[in-house]
Amino acid sequence: MEKTDKRIFGLKSNVFWLGLVSLFNDFSSEMMYSVMPGFLTAVLGAPPVFVGFIEGFADALASVFKIYFGWFSDKIGKRKILAVAGYSISVSTRWFLALVGNFWQVFILRAIDRVGKGLRDSPRDALIFESVGRSEAGKSFGYHRAMDTIGGALGPLTAVFLMPYIMNDYRLLFRISFVFGILAVLTFVFVRDVNKPVPEAVRPPPKPFSFSLKGYSGLFKEYIAAVFIFGLGLMPLPLMLLKSQEIGLDGFSIPLMYFVSNFAFVLFAIPAGKLADRIGDKKVIAIGFLAAIFSYLNLALFSTAWSVVLGFATFGVYSAMTDGVQRALAAKLVPDDRLASGQGYLNAAVGLSSLMAGIIGGTIWTVMGSSSALLYGAAMMSAGLAIFVHLNTRRISDGGISRKSFWYRLFFEKREP
Repeated sequence: MEKTDKRIFGLKSNVFWLGLVSLFNDFSSEMMYSVMPGFLTAVLGAPPVFVGFIEGFADALASVFKIYFGWFSDKIGKRKILAVAGYSISVSTRWFLALVGNFWQVFILRAIDRVGKGLRDSPRDALIFESVGRSEAGKSFGYHRAMDTIGGALGPLTAVFLMPYIMNDYRLLFRISFVFGILAVLTFVFVRDVNKPVPEAVRPPPKPFSFSLKGYSGLFKEYIAAVFIFGLGLMPLPLMLLKSQEIGLDGFSIPLMYFVSNFAFVLFAIPAGKLADRIGDKKVIAIGFLAAIFSYLNLALFSTAWSVVLGFATFGVYSAMTDGVQRALAAKLVPDDRLASGQGYLNAAVGLSSLMAGIIGGTIWTVMGSSSALLYGAAMMSAGLAIFVHLNTRRISDGGISRKSFWYRLFFEKREP
């Protein structure tokens, strides 16, 4: 594996530029999708249930494609071209969204956008790891996720500022967001693949595509299981934001709580990555899991304005401690020829569990109230944490596993009758 030596502000060149790609792209997408519910209901006449259906279906679709395109990226040994194609597909949909005439056209374009996300994410994350190796993975992924979140926070604020000046013209806002999306794609000019091409004669035969984890280490399987079970309690942030309205805060509280969570993320993401490189990924992720459980318990048991602020701030800390570090750990638990595939499985586990958590948590929230839903979430996250803390990550080799843990033997290993 060839590493890029050039550094910008202490970061490998690829990492720096891929961070800017994500900043521009998320600034563009969140500027648009933060106002999409209003566009769907007020302009296109979509029923409210359709708004939730679009997002749930889109995220599930992206999760499936992340697995396939992770495998495909490993098969052809290419990262950059797939990432560029994925970002280009997603950005192009933003221009066409300004032309739609009914909400089913939005559904189709949103699906295409998520195919683009499924195409780009796993190859991009593999490229970040290949650019730095194991020693700087935590810091690099932390920086990348921080830049992603900065863009995601500034986009909605910009939309709120612009809408009065453009006479609440949603379609014009979509065209403006498209311009920033183009900047994301153009930034790839400064990014390069780091793997040397392998002659076909000596390249190992590609493994056939499968959704199965067969052939991966027991430690990686257990890690994915822990992330998935933890995610079954991790309800989508828009659902959590309803808590601020429930206790009587005004409508401004929703974007404010969103900002509090994102600000905490940006503040802690890079330090969390550096800490992971120093003390180990597992310890930092476990701290993040505990922060999420505390956030849910705090929101479930207390109903004051300051408790809500604390809840969303600690949730931002959770995201900062886990988002990038989880990707770094996944990269260390798979062989080099399965880097993108490993990221695909991790992203799919997060996405599919989030979809299920939204359905289950939303149902409990509606039938039994917010406290019951949040307590359910804390319980499921505690179960995921219990599995995660038993991971044996002290001896991670290039092959990805040193020995089988208790939980792997319990759930995955076949026994003699």
